[in-house]
Amino acid sequence: MMTRLDGNVLAGRLADLLGWDATATDARCSQCGIHGAIARAIVYATAMGTVARCAQCDGVLATIVEGDGGRVWFGMTGVTALELTREP
Repeated sequence: MMTRLDGNVLAGRLADLLGWDATATDARCSQCGIHGAIARAIVYATAMGTVARCAQCDGVLATIVEGDGGRVWFGMTGVTALELTREP
């Protein structure tokens, strides 16, 4: 069964993988060029993994697949850029 969620569900997992909560990070879709917070993505979660899709064009933004022994495959092939703001 596939569950449809919003991008906020990625907060904990992205913090584990990247070291910060990236849901407020501005991401640009490689398919349609729209950009916005990762939290706006549409997320589909199954036992096989998690797929984040662009809310505008449904293009795949990111995938997360977890394996045995703590192995994780994380790809952001559908994101051309992340906008980060550094703390002064």
